[in-house]
Amino acid sequence: MDYNFDEIIDRRNSDCLKYGVLQERWGRTDLLPLWVADMDFRTPDFIIQALRQRLEHEVLGYAAAHPQWRSAIVQWLQKQQNWSVREEELTFIPGIVRGIAFVLQAFTQPGDKVLVMNPVYHPFFLVSEHNGRQVVHHSLQLEGETSANRQYVIDFDQLDKDLEGVKVFLLSNPHNPGGRVWTADELRRIAQLADKHDTLVVSDEIHADLTFAPYRHTPYATVSELARLHSITFGAPSKAFNVPGIVSSYSIVPNDQLRRRFNAYLAASELDEGNLFAQLVTVVAYTRGADWLRQVKAYISSNIDYVEQFFANELPAIVPIRPQASFLVYLDCRGLGLTHSQLLDLFIDKAHLALDDGRKFGSAGEGFMRLNVATPRSVLQQALRQLKDAVNND
Repeated sequence: MDYNFDEIIDRRNSDCLKYGVLQERWGRTDLLPLWVADMDFRTPDFIIQALRQRLEHEVLGYAAAHPQWRSAIVQWLQKQQNWSVREEELTFIPGIVRGIAFVLQAFTQPGDKVLVMNPVYHPFFLVSEHNGRQVVHHSLQLEGETSANRQYVIDFDQLDKDLEGVKVFLLSNPHNPGGRVWTADELRRIAQLADKHDTLVVSDEIHADLTFAPYRHTPYATVSELARLHSITFGAPSKAFNVPGIVSSYSIVPNDQLRRRFNAYLAASELDEGNLFAQLVTVVAYTRGADWLRQVKAYISSNIDYVEQFFANELPAIVPIRPQASFLVYLDCRGLGLTHSQLLDLFIDKAHLALDDGRKFGSAGEGFMRLNVATPRSVLQQALRQLKDAVNND
């Protein structure tokens, strides 16, 4: 069937984070929110139908593990990513950010070093700091002049130096923000350096299913035997199928010794027990969702095209970094020549938009804003018109 991603769905008064915290975080409620990484599209009908069907049985008692949960994930990863995962390598985790915290608690001590690549999804370093770990920021290099070729790259000589004494490397694969799809060669070089420094690599691959052609996602654990033996991978259907409100994450740990240690930590506090709806949603998404995913990716890609063309033609001082994966477009606004406070004033108080401020992702994000384009085209058009008017009238 064909899905209608142009449909406007009013999300106000639905307890959604996207609208519910505008006053708290931006100081006003009259903003068009295109910030937090969920979609404004209707969650796939086959997922909603499966939930409704289960709710027709009006007893929500203790639930056993879904019999297809592991096999559905294994088959999806094999088909979508060419990754052969054994069922025993899988464990439910109650959210990827929580999973990062669990890794830090299970494998490190307060004061140990944790490396992130700046700019990066902010919970990477916030969770590390809140758990008393020392964060090492490796600065990614932004290369290229146009939207099409501007991307973050790794300075491997500097990374080698930065990894000295680091216990855990938190890898965003694909990277967030910027949407960079790391190549197999880049991941192999990371694996060599991690092995040299005896560093555990945690690969957050939640955006993997939203990789756009001609790019292909490469699971970190598949690039070499070194990577397989020193890695923990996190995944979930939440980004690709718009179900982040249902916690449905999982870990993949190929190394038996690491897995026993990690799973023992989880089991000690019963953190590895999935809930009824999370496992059901995962099974339905991964067994019935390929066509929906194909269509939503095509729509998002066309929205990214629109954003690129709009800025090139109407606001060339802002250069979007075209994501190779995900629905998050990182806007390089440094060409406007504004201070950080002036940039926030432009977007919030003049354009009436709520976007993620690039400084949120680390010091390298100053002068950037992150735009969520997983929204109907008409909403995106309205947002960019408001921004253009604000710039022209500033």
